[in-house]
Amino acid sequence: MKPTIITDIKCFVTNPERHNLVAVKVLTDKGVYGVGCATFQQRPLAVKCVVEDYLKPILIGRDANDIEDLWNLMMVNSYWRNGPVLNNAVAGIDMALWDIKGKLAGMPVYDLLGGKCREGIALYRHADGKNWEEVRECIYGYVEEGYRYIRCHMGLYGGNLDSRQVLVKPENAPEGAYYNPRLYMQSVVELMDKVRTEFGWNLEIMHDVHERLSLADTLTFAREMEAFKLFFLEDCVRPDQGEYLRYLREQTSVPLAIGELFTNQTEWRTIIQNQWIDFIRVHLSDIGGITPAVRLAHFADVYQVRTAWHGPNDLSPIGMAAQMHLDLAMPNFGIQEFSGFEDAEREVFPGCPEVRNGYAYLSGAPGIGTGFDEKLAKKYPANENVNFGWLSSRLPDGTPVRP
Repeated sequence: MKPTIITDIKCFVTNPERHNLVAVKVLTDKGVYGVGCATFQQRPLAVKCVVEDYLKPILIGRDANDIEDLWNLMMVNSYWRNGPVLNNAVAGIDMALWDIKGKLAGMPVYDLLGGKCREGIALYRHADGKNWEEVRECIYGYVEEGYRYIRCHMGLYGGNLDSRQVLVKPENAPEGAYYNPRLYMQSVVELMDKVRTEFGWNLEIMHDVHERLSLADTLTFAREMEAFKLFFLEDCVRPDQGEYLRYLREQTSVPLAIGELFTNQTEWRTIIQNQWIDFIRVHLSDIGGITPAVRLAHFADVYQVRTAWHGPNDLSPIGMAAQMHLDLAMPNFGIQEFSGFEDAEREVFPGCPEVRNGYAYLSGAPGIGTGFDEKLAKKYPANENVNFGWLSSRLPDGTPVRP
Protein backbone atom coordinates (compact mmCIF):
# COMPACT_ATOMS: atom_id res chain seq x y z
CA MET A 1 0.00 0.00 0.00
CA LYS A 2 1.35 3.42 -0.93
CA PRO A 3 1.89 5.91 1.90
CA THR A 4 -1.16 7.84 3.07
CA ILE A 5 0.29 11.01 4.54
CA ILE A 6 -1.34 12.71 7.50
CA THR A 7 -1.90 16.35 6.61
CA ASP A 8 -3.93 17.64 9.53
CA ILE A 9 -5.53 16.60 12.82
CA LYS A 10 -8.52 18.37 14.35
CA CYS A 11 -10.16 17.96 17.75
CA PHE A 12 -13.71 19.02 18.65
CA VAL A 13 -15.67 19.23 21.91
CA THR A 14 -19.43 19.15 21.41
CA ASN A 15 -22.40 18.58 23.70
CA PRO A 16 -25.44 17.25 21.85
CA GLU A 17 -28.08 16.70 24.54
CA ARG A 18 -26.23 15.15 27.46
CA HIS A 19 -22.45 15.25 27.77
CA ASN A 20 -19.28 16.86 26.48
CA LEU A 21 -18.06 14.54 23.74
CA VAL A 22 -14.60 14.76 22.18
CA ALA A 23 -14.17 13.83 18.53
CA VAL A 24 -10.92 13.65 16.56
CA LYS A 25 -10.57 13.95 12.81
CA VAL A 26 -7.40 12.86 10.97
CA LEU A 27 -7.04 14.12 7.38
CA THR A 28 -4.73 12.70 4.69
CA ASP A 29 -3.29 13.64 1.30
CA LYS A 30 -5.56 11.09 -0.41
CA GLY A 31 -8.69 12.96 0.59
CA VAL A 32 -9.61 10.14 2.97
CA TYR A 33 -10.14 11.07 6.59
CA GLY A 34 -10.88 9.15 9.75
CA VAL A 35 -12.75 9.95 12.95
CA GLY A 36 -12.22 8.76 16.51
CA CYS A 37 -13.58 9.21 20.02
CA ALA A 38 -11.36 10.85 22.65
CA THR A 39 -14.11 11.57 25.17
CA PHE A 40 -12.96 12.13 28.74
CA GLN A 41 -16.07 13.75 30.18
CA GLN A 42 -14.34 15.12 33.26
CA ARG A 43 -11.33 16.66 31.40
CA PRO A 44 -12.31 17.29 27.73
CA LEU A 45 -10.25 20.44 27.23
CA ALA A 46 -7.12 18.77 28.57
CA VAL A 47 -7.55 15.99 25.98
CA LYS A 48 -8.10 18.56 23.21
CA CYS A 49 -4.88 20.31 24.22
CA VAL A 50 -2.86 17.08 24.05
CA VAL A 51 -4.26 16.19 20.62
CA GLU A 52 -3.67 19.59 19.04
CA ASP A 53 -0.55 20.85 20.82
CA TYR A 54 1.44 17.66 21.41
CA LEU A 55 0.33 14.77 19.20
CA LYS A 56 -0.54 16.62 16.00
CA PRO A 57 2.97 18.10 15.53
CA ILE A 58 4.66 14.68 15.72
CA LEU A 59 2.19 13.02 13.35
CA ILE A 60 1.91 15.49 10.48
CA GLY A 61 3.77 14.03 7.48
CA ARG A 62 3.65 10.46 8.82
CA ASP A 63 2.08 7.50 7.02
CA ALA A 64 -1.41 6.84 8.43
CA ASN A 65 -1.06 3.17 7.47
CA ASP A 66 1.51 2.55 10.22
CA ILE A 67 -0.97 2.31 13.07
CA GLU A 68 1.14 0.20 15.41
CA ASP A 69 4.21 2.37 15.01
CA LEU A 70 2.25 5.60 15.43
CA TRP A 71 0.47 4.27 18.52
CA ASN A 72 3.79 3.51 20.18
CA LEU A 73 5.19 6.89 19.11
CA MET A 74 2.25 8.72 20.70
CA MET A 75 2.36 6.65 23.86
CA VAL A 76 6.07 7.08 24.63
CA ASN A 77 6.68 10.58 23.24
CA SER A 78 5.75 12.17 26.56
CA TYR A 79 7.97 9.64 28.40
CA TRP A 80 5.43 9.35 31.25
CA ARG A 81 2.36 7.48 30.07
CA ASN A 82 -0.81 5.52 30.91
CA GLY A 83 -2.85 8.41 32.26
CA PRO A 84 -6.46 8.98 31.15
CA VAL A 85 -5.79 12.37 29.51
CA LEU A 86 -2.97 11.07 27.32
CA ASN A 87 -4.68 7.74 26.66
CA ASN A 88 -7.89 9.38 25.47
CA ALA A 89 -5.96 11.70 23.17
CA VAL A 90 -4.05 8.75 21.73
CA ALA A 91 -7.26 6.74 21.41
CA GLY A 92 -9.03 9.41 19.37
CA ILE A 93 -6.24 9.38 16.80
CA ASP A 94 -5.84 5.60 16.93
CA MET A 95 -9.54 5.05 16.14
CA ALA A 96 -9.30 7.57 13.29
CA LEU A 97 -6.34 5.67 11.83
CA TRP A 98 -8.30 2.42 11.90
CA ASP A 99 -11.19 4.27 10.27
CA ILE A 100 -8.84 5.46 7.50
CA LYS A 101 -7.38 2.01 6.98
CA GLY A 102 -10.85 0.48 6.68
CA LYS A 103 -11.92 3.11 4.17
CA LEU A 104 -8.78 2.60 2.07
CA ALA A 105 -9.32 -1.17 2.12
CA GLY A 106 -13.06 -0.87 1.48
CA MET A 107 -13.71 -2.97 4.59
CA PRO A 108 -15.34 -2.42 7.98
CA VAL A 109 -12.93 -2.56 10.91
CA TYR A 110 -14.31 -5.91 12.08
CA ASP A 111 -13.18 -7.45 8.77
CA LEU A 112 -9.70 -6.00 9.28
CA LEU A 113 -9.70 -7.80 12.64
CA GLY A 114 -10.52 -11.18 11.11
CA GLY A 115 -14.22 -10.99 10.36
CA LYS A 116 -17.41 -11.50 12.33
CA CYS A 117 -17.93 -14.14 15.02
CA ARG A 118 -21.62 -13.19 15.31
CA GLU A 119 -24.22 -11.15 13.46
CA GLY A 120 -25.73 -9.12 16.30
CA ILE A 121 -24.28 -7.68 19.50
CA ALA A 122 -26.15 -8.45 22.73
CA LEU A 123 -26.69 -5.31 24.81
CA TYR A 124 -27.49 -4.51 28.41
CA ARG A 125 -29.20 -1.40 29.75
CA HIS A 126 -29.07 0.38 33.10
CA ALA A 127 -32.35 0.52 35.09
CA ASP A 128 -32.48 2.94 38.01
CA GLY A 129 -35.02 4.84 40.10
CA LYS A 130 -35.65 6.43 43.47
CA ASN A 131 -37.82 3.51 44.58
CA TRP A 132 -38.93 0.04 43.52
CA GLU A 133 -41.88 1.35 41.52
CA GLU A 134 -39.60 3.51 39.35
CA VAL A 135 -37.05 0.73 38.86
CA ARG A 136 -39.82 -1.74 38.00
CA GLU A 137 -41.26 0.63 35.39
CA CYS A 138 -37.81 1.17 33.89
CA ILE A 139 -37.15 -2.56 33.61
CA TYR A 140 -40.54 -3.20 32.01
CA GLY A 141 -39.76 -0.50 29.46
CA TYR A 142 -36.50 -2.16 28.48
CA VAL A 143 -38.07 -5.62 28.37
CA GLU A 144 -40.77 -4.33 26.03
CA GLU A 145 -38.03 -2.98 23.75
CA GLY A 146 -36.49 -6.46 23.60
CA TYR A 147 -33.59 -6.19 26.05
CA ARG A 148 -32.80 -9.34 28.00
CA TYR A 149 -29.83 -8.08 30.05
CA ILE A 150 -30.41 -5.29 32.57
CA ARG A 151 -28.24 -3.75 35.27
CA CYS A 152 -30.48 -3.03 38.26
CA HIS A 153 -30.03 -0.16 40.71
CA MET A 154 -32.09 1.95 43.07
CA GLY A 155 -30.81 5.39 43.93
CA LEU A 156 -27.67 5.69 41.81
CA TYR A 157 -24.38 4.20 43.03
CA GLY A 158 -24.38 3.51 46.74
CA GLY A 159 -28.15 4.07 46.88
CA ASN A 160 -27.59 7.66 47.97
CA LEU A 161 -31.05 8.66 46.72
CA ASP A 162 -32.84 5.95 48.71
CA SER A 163 -35.32 7.79 50.95
CA ARG A 164 -34.83 5.23 53.72
CA GLN A 165 -31.24 6.27 54.30
CA VAL A 166 -31.46 8.57 57.28
CA LEU A 167 -28.03 10.16 57.50
CA VAL A 168 -26.82 12.00 60.57
CA LYS A 169 -23.93 14.15 59.41
CA PRO A 170 -21.41 16.00 61.58
CA GLU A 171 -21.76 19.75 61.98
CA ASN A 172 -20.37 21.68 59.00
CA ALA A 173 -20.22 18.50 56.93
CA PRO A 174 -19.08 19.19 53.34
CA GLU A 175 -21.33 18.68 50.34
CA GLY A 176 -21.24 15.29 48.67
CA ALA A 177 -23.09 12.17 47.58
CA TYR A 178 -23.62 10.64 51.02
CA TYR A 179 -24.64 7.03 51.52
CA ASN A 180 -24.77 4.36 54.22
CA PRO A 181 -22.94 1.18 53.07
CA ARG A 182 -25.00 -1.26 55.20
CA LEU A 183 -28.34 0.24 54.17
CA TYR A 184 -27.16 0.29 50.57
CA MET A 185 -26.30 -3.42 50.73
CA GLN A 186 -29.64 -4.31 52.29
CA SER A 187 -31.56 -2.23 49.75
CA VAL A 188 -29.88 -4.08 46.86
CA VAL A 189 -30.70 -7.48 48.37
CA GLU A 190 -34.34 -6.43 48.62
CA LEU A 191 -34.27 -4.98 45.11
CA MET A 192 -32.84 -8.11 43.52
CA ASP A 193 -35.38 -10.27 45.34
CA LYS A 194 -38.20 -8.14 43.92
CA VAL A 195 -36.68 -8.26 40.42
CA ARG A 196 -36.50 -12.06 40.47
CA THR A 197 -40.02 -12.34 41.90
CA GLU A 198 -41.46 -9.95 39.32
CA PHE A 199 -39.48 -10.92 36.21
CA GLY A 200 -38.43 -14.50 36.88
CA TRP A 201 -35.20 -16.16 35.86
CA ASN A 202 -35.15 -15.58 32.11
CA LEU A 203 -33.94 -12.01 32.61
CA GLU A 204 -30.17 -11.66 33.05
CA ILE A 205 -29.44 -9.10 35.75
CA MET A 206 -26.33 -7.29 36.95
CA HIS A 207 -25.36 -4.77 39.63
CA ASP A 208 -22.55 -2.20 39.80
CA VAL A 209 -21.01 -1.63 43.24
CA HIS A 210 -18.94 1.22 41.79
CA GLU A 211 -16.26 0.64 44.44
CA ARG A 212 -18.54 1.91 47.25
CA LEU A 213 -17.84 -0.84 49.81
CA SER A 214 -15.02 -1.84 52.13
CA LEU A 215 -13.24 -5.09 51.33
CA ALA A 216 -14.98 -6.98 54.15
CA ASP A 217 -18.41 -5.67 53.12
CA THR A 218 -17.65 -6.55 49.51
CA LEU A 219 -17.23 -10.21 50.39
CA THR A 220 -20.43 -10.25 52.44
CA PHE A 221 -22.29 -8.50 49.64
CA ALA A 222 -20.99 -10.84 46.93
CA ARG A 223 -22.13 -13.87 48.93
CA GLU A 224 -25.59 -12.34 49.37
CA MET A 225 -25.83 -11.83 45.60
CA GLU A 226 -25.32 -15.56 44.94
CA ALA A 227 -29.00 -16.25 45.58
CA PHE A 228 -30.02 -14.11 42.61
CA LYS A 229 -27.64 -15.69 40.06
CA LEU A 230 -26.30 -12.45 38.62
CA PHE A 231 -24.87 -12.30 35.12
CA PHE A 232 -22.07 -10.40 36.85
CA LEU A 233 -21.26 -8.18 39.83
CA GLU A 234 -19.42 -5.12 38.60
CA ASP A 235 -16.53 -3.10 40.02
CA CYS A 236 -16.74 -4.38 43.56
CA VAL A 237 -13.16 -3.21 44.31
CA ARG A 238 -11.01 -0.25 43.28
CA PRO A 239 -8.32 -0.59 40.58
CA ASP A 240 -5.58 -0.58 43.24
CA GLN A 241 -7.24 -3.48 45.11
CA GLY A 242 -6.96 -6.08 42.37
CA GLU A 243 -5.25 -8.62 44.62
CA TYR A 244 -8.40 -8.82 46.74
CA LEU A 245 -10.23 -10.35 43.79
CA ARG A 246 -8.36 -13.56 44.59
CA TYR A 247 -10.21 -13.85 47.90
CA LEU A 248 -13.53 -13.11 46.25
CA ARG A 249 -12.91 -15.77 43.61
CA GLU A 250 -12.09 -18.32 46.33
CA GLN A 251 -15.13 -17.53 48.48
CA THR A 252 -17.98 -16.67 46.14
CA SER A 253 -19.48 -18.06 42.96
CA VAL A 254 -20.79 -14.71 41.69
CA PRO A 255 -19.31 -13.84 38.25
CA LEU A 256 -17.06 -10.79 38.60
CA ALA A 257 -16.56 -7.91 36.16
CA ILE A 258 -14.13 -5.03 36.52
CA GLY A 259 -12.08 -2.54 34.55
CA GLU A 260 -13.79 0.73 33.63
CA LEU A 261 -11.19 2.74 35.59
CA PHE A 262 -8.20 0.78 34.28
CA THR A 263 -5.63 2.69 32.24
CA ASN A 264 -2.75 0.24 31.77
CA GLN A 265 -2.00 -3.45 31.47
CA THR A 266 -0.49 -3.82 34.96
CA GLU A 267 -4.02 -3.42 36.31
CA TRP A 268 -5.54 -6.27 34.33
CA ARG A 269 -2.69 -8.66 33.55
CA THR A 270 -2.55 -10.55 36.87
CA ILE A 271 -6.28 -10.74 37.49
CA ILE A 272 -6.84 -12.18 34.01
CA GLN A 273 -3.94 -14.63 34.16
CA ASN A 274 -5.19 -15.97 37.48
CA GLN A 275 -8.81 -16.05 36.25
CA TRP A 276 -9.97 -13.99 39.22
CA ILE A 277 -12.55 -12.28 37.01
CA ASP A 278 -15.05 -13.37 34.39
CA PHE A 279 -15.46 -10.14 32.40
CA ILE A 280 -12.99 -7.38 31.55
CA ARG A 281 -14.82 -4.10 30.94
CA VAL A 282 -12.31 -1.40 30.20
CA HIS A 283 -13.19 1.87 28.48
CA LEU A 284 -11.51 1.71 25.06
CA SER A 285 -10.39 5.32 24.92
CA ASP A 286 -9.07 5.21 28.49
CA ILE A 287 -6.58 2.48 27.56
CA GLY A 288 -5.54 4.08 24.27
CA GLY A 289 -7.97 2.93 21.58
CA ILE A 290 -8.56 -0.03 19.31
CA THR A 291 -4.91 -1.08 19.03
CA PRO A 292 -4.37 -1.98 22.72
CA ALA A 293 -7.95 -3.26 23.04
CA VAL A 294 -7.33 -5.91 20.38
CA ARG A 295 -4.29 -7.13 22.31
CA LEU A 296 -6.28 -7.14 25.55
CA ALA A 297 -9.18 -9.08 24.04
CA HIS A 298 -6.88 -11.78 22.63
CA PHE A 299 -4.99 -11.97 25.92
CA ALA A 300 -8.22 -12.38 27.88
CA ASP A 301 -9.44 -15.05 25.48
CA VAL A 302 -6.51 -17.29 26.42
CA TYR A 303 -7.81 -17.34 30.01
CA GLN A 304 -11.54 -17.64 29.19
CA VAL A 305 -12.26 -14.09 30.32
CA ARG A 306 -14.95 -12.38 28.25
CA THR A 307 -15.22 -8.75 27.17
CA ALA A 308 -17.87 -6.31 28.40
CA TRP A 309 -16.53 -2.94 27.24
CA HIS A 310 -17.61 0.13 29.21
CA GLY A 311 -20.43 1.91 27.35
CA PRO A 312 -21.75 4.82 29.45
CA ASN A 313 -23.82 7.73 28.15
CA ASP A 314 -20.72 9.95 28.10
CA LEU A 315 -19.30 7.95 25.20
CA SER A 316 -19.68 9.27 21.68
CA PRO A 317 -21.39 7.14 19.00
CA ILE A 318 -17.97 6.81 17.33
CA GLY A 319 -16.56 5.26 20.49
CA MET A 320 -19.55 2.96 20.83
CA ALA A 321 -19.23 1.83 17.21
CA ALA A 322 -15.50 1.19 17.69
CA GLN A 323 -16.28 -1.10 20.64
CA MET A 324 -18.92 -2.90 18.61
CA HIS A 325 -16.44 -3.74 15.87
CA LEU A 326 -14.46 -5.59 18.52
CA ASP A 327 -17.67 -7.17 19.81
CA LEU A 328 -18.33 -8.64 16.38
CA ALA A 329 -14.79 -9.85 15.78
CA MET A 330 -13.67 -11.22 19.14
CA PRO A 331 -14.60 -14.84 20.02
CA ASN A 332 -14.65 -14.04 23.74
CA PHE A 333 -17.27 -11.30 23.51
CA GLY A 334 -19.57 -11.38 26.55
CA ILE A 335 -21.95 -8.42 26.56
CA GLN A 336 -21.97 -4.74 25.56
CA GLU A 337 -23.10 -1.95 27.86
CA PHE A 338 -25.34 0.45 25.94
CA SER A 339 -26.88 3.79 26.92
CA GLY A 340 -28.78 4.67 23.75
CA PHE A 341 -28.41 7.59 21.35
CA GLU A 342 -30.27 10.88 21.55
CA ASP A 343 -31.67 12.45 18.37
CA ALA A 344 -29.06 15.22 18.43
CA GLU A 345 -26.28 12.64 18.72
CA ARG A 346 -27.59 10.81 15.66
CA GLU A 347 -27.58 14.14 13.86
CA VAL A 348 -23.99 15.03 14.74
CA PHE A 349 -22.73 11.46 14.38
CA PRO A 350 -24.44 10.01 11.28
CA GLY A 351 -24.32 6.26 10.85
CA CYS A 352 -24.94 5.30 14.49
CA PRO A 353 -25.31 1.55 15.08
CA GLU A 354 -28.90 0.35 14.84
CA VAL A 355 -30.59 -1.48 17.71
CA ARG A 356 -33.38 -4.03 17.29
CA ASN A 357 -34.79 -6.47 19.84
CA GLY A 358 -31.88 -6.15 22.25
CA TYR A 359 -29.14 -6.49 19.61
CA ALA A 360 -26.96 -3.86 17.95
CA TYR A 361 -26.07 -4.01 14.27
CA LEU A 362 -23.33 -2.18 12.38
CA SER A 363 -23.91 -0.90 8.87
CA GLY A 364 -21.02 -2.77 7.25
CA ALA A 365 -19.68 0.51 5.83
CA PRO A 366 -15.89 0.76 5.42
CA GLY A 367 -13.97 1.83 8.49
CA ILE A 368 -15.80 2.47 11.75
CA GLY A 369 -18.96 3.38 9.85
CA THR A 370 -20.04 6.25 12.13
CA GLY A 371 -19.21 9.77 10.97
CA PHE A 372 -18.93 13.25 12.44
CA ASP A 373 -20.50 16.46 11.14
CA GLU A 374 -18.30 19.43 12.08
CA LYS A 375 -20.87 22.05 11.16
CA LEU A 376 -23.70 20.48 13.12
CA ALA A 377 -21.39 19.91 16.10
CA LYS A 378 -20.96 23.68 16.39
CA LYS A 379 -24.68 23.94 17.16
CA TYR A 380 -23.97 22.16 20.43
CA PRO A 381 -21.06 23.93 22.20
CA ALA A 382 -19.33 22.38 25.17
CA ASN A 383 -20.93 22.82 28.58
CA GLU A 384 -18.36 24.50 30.81
CA ASN A 385 -20.43 24.17 34.00
CA VAL A 386 -20.82 20.42 34.42
CA ASN A 387 -21.70 19.29 37.94
CA PHE A 388 -19.73 16.22 39.00
CA GLY A 389 -21.20 16.10 42.50
CA TRP A 390 -22.09 12.43 42.12
CA LEU A 391 -18.36 11.65 42.21
CA SER A 392 -17.96 13.18 45.67
CA SER A 393 -19.04 10.04 47.53
CA ARG A 394 -19.00 10.25 51.32
CA LEU A 395 -19.82 8.01 54.26
CA PRO A 396 -22.33 9.30 56.85
CA ASP A 397 -19.55 10.93 58.91
CA GLY A 398 -18.26 12.81 55.87
CA THR A 399 -15.32 10.53 55.07
CA PRO A 400 -14.60 10.69 51.31
CA VAL A 401 -14.84 7.41 49.38
CA ARG A 402 -12.48 7.05 46.43
CA PRO A 403 -13.77 4.95 43.52
